Amino acid sequence: MTVVERGNLVGVAVDRVDGPLKAAGAARYPSDFMPDDLAHAVLVQSTIAAGRIRRIETGPARAAPGVLTVITHENTPRLGRGPDPVFAPPPPLQDDRILHHGQHIAVVVAETPEEATAAARLVEVDYERTEPLLDLDDPRAEQVHDPGARDLSRGNARRALASAQVLIDVTYSTAAETNNPMGLFTTVATWDGDALTVHDSTQWPVFVRATLAAAFGVPQDGIRVLAPFVGGAFGSGLRVWPHVVLAALAARQVDRPVKLVLNRAQMFTSVGYRPPTVQRLRIGATHTGELVALEHEGVEPVAMEDDYAESLTTASALLYACPDVSARLRQVRLNVACPTWMRGPGEGPGVHALECALDELADRIGVDPLDLRLRNYSEVNPQTGKPWTTNALRECYERGAERFGWSRRNPEPRSTRDGRMLVGYGMASAFYHYVQNPCQVRATLFGDGSAYVRSAATDIGTGTYTVMTQVAAEVLGLPVDRVRFDLGDTEMPPATRQGGSGLTAALGSAVHNACRELVRSVLDLVRDDAHSALRGCGPDDVSVDDGRIIRTDDPSRGETFAEILARRGLAELTADGSSERREDLDGEPGVFSAKFAEVHVDPDLGVVRVVRVVAAVDGARILNEKTATSQIIGGTVGGIGMALLERTESDPGTGRIANATFGDYLVPVCADVPHVDVVFVGERDAANPIGVKGIAEIAIVGVAPAIANAVFHATGRRIRSLPITLEKLL
Repeated sequence: MTVVERGNLVGVAVDRVDGPLKAAGAARYPSDFMPDDLAHAVLVQSTIAAGRIRRIETGPARAAPGVLTVITHENTPRLGRGPDPVFAPPPPLQDDRILHHGQHIAVVVAETPEEATAAARLVEVDYERTEPLLDLDDPRAEQVHDPGARDLSRGNARRALASAQVLIDVTYSTAAETNNPMGLFTTVATWDGDALTVHDSTQWPVFVRATLAAAFGVPQDGIRVLAPFVGGAFGSGLRVWPHVVLAALAARQVDRPVKLVLNRAQMFTSVGYRPPTVQRLRIGATHTGELVALEHEGVEPVAMEDDYAESLTTASALLYACPDVSARLRQVRLNVACPTWMRGPGEGPGVHALECALDELADRIGVDPLDLRLRNYSEVNPQTGKPWTTNALRECYERGAERFGWSRRNPEPRSTRDGRMLVGYGMASAFYHYVQNPCQVRATLFGDGSAYVRSAATDIGTGTYTVMTQVAAEVLGLPVDRVRFDLGDTEMPPATRQGGSGLTAALGSAVHNACRELVRSVLDLVRDDAHSALRGCGPDDVSVDDGRIIRTDDPSRGETFAEILARRGLAELTADGSSERREDLDGEPGVFSAKFAEVHVDPDLGVVRVVRVVAAVDGARILNEKTATSQIIGGTVGGIGMALLERTESDPGTGRIANATFGDYLVPVCADVPHVDVVFVGERDAANPIGVKGIAEIAIVGVAPAIANAVFHATGRRIRSLPITLEKLL
């Protein structure tokens, strides 16, 4: 079956189909749901980082106006943990231990949020304190190292480093960052017997359902999770956090619907963050810049009872041709809240350290930073020797450098000025190893020739509604406005998480397959129909356009979907489709990019301004140029924050987060964001039938090192810790 290309289908910058709802204020986020007889829950959090609760006094809170109940570890039943501990932290309120500052220790439920907030302040706690573990270098802290999970090596890096002509030995650090989506995370829970309905700020409704079923020992098919709109997440919505379980627990105890909304300060302690890192890189090379050895050791914290880890060092083994490599991750158990994925997890900070170290090598041997990367470009995965399904990194270098004007760069640091401002050019490579997980989709064709396609996925603002509508419209040969795509409801076919840059490929492939199956089902209706122009035709014998199936051997003959269904007396026809993780590929999936940045630095004040960014991205087939470009711009904004502004500050003695407000935690605003020139390169990816790659994570990877390298070029000063602040430059 072929599709007649129409001007309003895949690849074109179609406006967001959910845009009118959002612009009109009619898109309903979890916080907008107000069931009848709704009660409100407010959390009480620990004010110490380590110890036990000796006594918790809830009497005054229980007696406060409007209070329905106060839940603590003393009256909480045993709760089960979700099926995958990586995505489900330990359930809350199971004992009296305190493992981090800001841990949930009680929930107050009242008639109004104001009454619950006032009563929560009345809960008094007497602690038995112990000395918290808060420092990565604390010798008392448990070291966690799982070499089978994250480490990669080949050859003998130590031996090769010892004989290298040039050796770079540097340590980089990155700060903790908090995801901070605009929408405060909210859970609204309603029980009806053992049936539970939940509205939640999540990137994975199906896993929320599984986790709640495990927590309360009820069947999954009795739980419905809805998340049609989510106010951003950046990875913080991938885990089922304790407050979600507590909202459902509170609703069960008061036998009423309960809404729990995290405040901004609680967002810093309750839904994860990018963990801080310390990374040592040792790079051995020849005098002409060929890499001979690379050793990358990373250290990051992990919570006391958690299994989260990210691929901090693995990109160092995959980006460049180098015969001897060792990439290792070590974690340290501390009294900190659970970290989580944040856009570009692992590769974001890991590639930063790698690309800055390579820039140091280029400066040491007097080689252009772009030429250095080209000399060590690898056509294949250097770890396995297998080809990539596609790899257009070389084209990213060439197109990006041309758009940026890299050839005009004077290699000498502090050599270029714009008036009194120091001007710097920097660049970096980027890589992300996305994974396509299984997805299911259901597609329905109605008698009027319109279609309805749905799956229990989410759209956190990335454009999922729009691009899936486009994919369905293309395969069905319908105008975009004749297709409705829905998501965010576990009563729909199950979908994988929106994370790891894998949803577009997984869900889009399932949409493609479901819609193809729907066309096949329509053809089955007329296979033996003597009155049909399509009699005897199979999918390979037809094309579809404007709601009409057309014979490819005679385009004048065909029928509309509506005509076929009407003749069969059918009001609708439904077909299912799915996608699976492919293990039979000739190559390995990966996304590549090259980022170029220009900065201006005030030599007296140390203020850094990013003037422009060029992002050349190997995005394979782009489903919607407008939403894809927005993805890259959004990731670039996050990279600017990572490089220059964002840092979650914790008190070193208590573990209390000291800047848990938007007034104190700095994120880029419009004045901080320059023009971002986005160019997509590459060809369709054979890893999936729609030929796409996930580009959400690659959007941020490489931005921070490009900026940091530009700062060095402007000032001659190498800042090895993020963010780069004016006091570090002065």
